[in-house]
Amino acid sequence: MATATRSKRYRKAAELTPEQEALELKDAVAVLQGLPKAAFDETVEVQARLFVDPKQSTQMVRGTVSLPHGSGKTVRVIAFTENPEEALAAGADEAGLAELIEKVQEGWMDFDVAVASTAAMKEVRKVARVLGPRGLMPNPKAGTVSDNLAEAIQAVKAGRVEFKMDKTANVAIVVGKRSFSAEQLAENATAAIEVLGRARPETLRGKFIRGLAISSTMSPSIKLSPSIYGNY
Repeated sequence: MATATRSKRYRKAAELTPEQEALELKDAVAVLQGLPKAAFDETVEVQARLFVDPKQSTQMVRGTVSLPHGSGKTVRVIAFTENPEEALAAGADEAGLAELIEKVQEGWMDFDVAVASTAAMKEVRKVARVLGPRGLMPNPKAGTVSDNLAEAIQAVKAGRVEFKMDKTANVAIVVGKRSFSAEQLAENATAAIEVLGRARPETLRGKFIRGLAISSTMSPSIKLSPSIYGNY
């Protein structure tokens, strides 16, 4: 089997990235910002490896974090509601109920987040098989089902980011863009790590976070020091 060839830019970035050394967050961000940049504004993520059993439903990890400086991403939001005017006024890109459900059923997926009023969820379940596998189904735990739909829409637009553990007990949380300042990235990452720590399953015994790293879309990962997450 042929081995994937890394780009010259990536190989240069790898040379500048400490392989074994775990860095404090500010130092890791400084290293990241010093790496060669791609031709676009890369997304920056914090990645976590967890001491949980992903096969246990009681140890599922998910949540949302409101980033102090936003995610840097323009988020397209649709709202399932019987009061579309209110949702549109709050910033939703599309809003409605029966017609919007039909549009999604026909394959339209030109959005990033779907929110719904509590009253609308009975109808929204009709598209669960469409939205669920894509991680787009409104969910109370993610703050995307609410009696205050305007507030939910504004929170998503302002930079609230959802995260969810995958089948290998790993979590990736968006914390900004390469164009952000070092201070903005560090503060966003700190907020994300704190919220992740609070998402620890009640049934888990012992340590929660196995390891953390930070990276951008096209960069190698930079390990973060256990001093950052040792209390979790």
